[in-house]
Amino acid sequence: MNPKQLFFSYRYLLITMLITASMIFISGRGKTEATTSLAGQDTHIPKGLVGVYLTAKCTGDRLTLKDPVEFHRKHTSATIYIEPDLKHQEIEGFGGAFTESAAYALSKVSPEKREEVIKAYFDPLEGLGYSLCRTHINSCDFSLGNYSYVETPDDTELKDFNIQRDKNLLIPLIKDAMAVSGSSFKILASPWSPPAWMKTNGKMNDGGKLKPEYAGTWAQYFIKYIKAYAAEGINIWGVSVQNEPDATQRWDSCRYSAGEERDFVKNHLGPALSKQQLDSVKVIVWDHNKNNIVNRAKDILSDPNAARYIWGTGYHWYRGEYLNDLARLNNMYPDKKLLPTEGCIEDGPKVGEWYTGEKYGRSIIGDLNHYAAGWIDWNMVLDEHGGPNHADNFCDAPVIADGETNRIFYNSSYYYIGHFSKFIRPGAVRIGCKINNSKLRATAFQNTDGKIAVVVMNDSGKRIKFSLGQAGGAAHLTSPAHSIMTLLIAPETVI
Repeated sequence: MNPKQLFFSYRYLLITMLITASMIFISGRGKTEATTSLAGQDTHIPKGLVGVYLTAKCTGDRLTLKDPVEFHRKHTSATIYIEPDLKHQEIEGFGGAFTESAAYALSKVSPEKREEVIKAYFDPLEGLGYSLCRTHINSCDFSLGNYSYVETPDDTELKDFNIQRDKNLLIPLIKDAMAVSGSSFKILASPWSPPAWMKTNGKMNDGGKLKPEYAGTWAQYFIKYIKAYAAEGINIWGVSVQNEPDATQRWDSCRYSAGEERDFVKNHLGPALSKQQLDSVKVIVWDHNKNNIVNRAKDILSDPNAARYIWGTGYHWYRGEYLNDLARLNNMYPDKKLLPTEGCIEDGPKVGEWYTGEKYGRSIIGDLNHYAAGWIDWNMVLDEHGGPNHADNFCDAPVIADGETNRIFYNSSYYYIGHFSKFIRPGAVRIGCKINNSKLRATAFQNTDGKIAVVVMNDSGKRIKFSLGQAGGAAHLTSPAHSIMTLLIAPETVI
């Protein structure tokens, strides 16, 4: 174990002991492993009542169904006022990433624990009902090491292409998730690097660029990948051109300028997909931080010959919120989608911490209120060290699988994501949502069955009384300190 792993291991052990002791005091459970038998999102809500699901710090409430609240049919002012007739963007889904590291971490716990975690994420009733996920083409930093599907130098015909490495751990995890899901969730696939022999620096790590003479081969590589996964029964919903194309990382990475990314889509990837009748596969550009999203997307989308192949712009959360830039980009290109494709808490596991979930909640609500079409977390599962990671780039995840003790830890971020993924389903449309209290954050969506889901978050240290209103009346509720709640309104209640 290297010194950094050792540090995180001791830190993790200390936090676990403290949290375990606090949980004994708070709830009598005596353990940080939380129940994954969550209340389903299909619970019937009688007309005139508001269903309440609550997660709150220093309580046992974790996506807990509480007593419904009456919707009073009289005119009243409201703290949060929803307008179902005011429509915005449609949702593609919510989820996290399948990585080789996640699959490996789950392989180190018992089969029963592994199945528990898969159900916790993908079961539509007892879990979070994940509907939009991500995975990597070739290796990423959260792989056990560098690898590609063609290791033979100058194999421009891709004769040696094979995905056997993915069949060992990654594909079995995806297939098991599909079996639990009961419906086919969508998968976005992103490359961290082309094979080393296609790059200017001759290696998958440390940046470098795609050699121009291999652009056509690299486009065909995408086609091979999509078809190979389809042969395994896994449909690829979309691809991004490159993960973080403006970063030179000590792990798998590759740089593109905006012009290079535009031209690769316009001259190679887009035509290759079209020629193979794969036009339904979504193409996402940028897939990097929001601080430069407007200029980067403009340089690409302003070319109609490139834009015709592009579904939208992906982005990560690591350099700030830049919410106004999201709204600006949406106004510039309203026919193109915006999708958060990666976000995580860095520097190792944070077992039992509450601020991590609140960071997720703030980010998701902010992005959704500024036209995001969903939200994708980074690794769904990591081990007790926040890995494995072949570059020692350890991170946190909503679920930590401790292979040494065969224990599963559900972090606050797991529950915060669930307040969106369980109740805001694919096809839902964001509706008007006005907030008259600066201490509360909220967003509202109407699902395809007519049911309205309003997510309300309070990251202050005090409970806040508020009213949820629409034309004709309001419901009166209380938001506990450091809490998030999802409020469900039946279609018949909506005026």
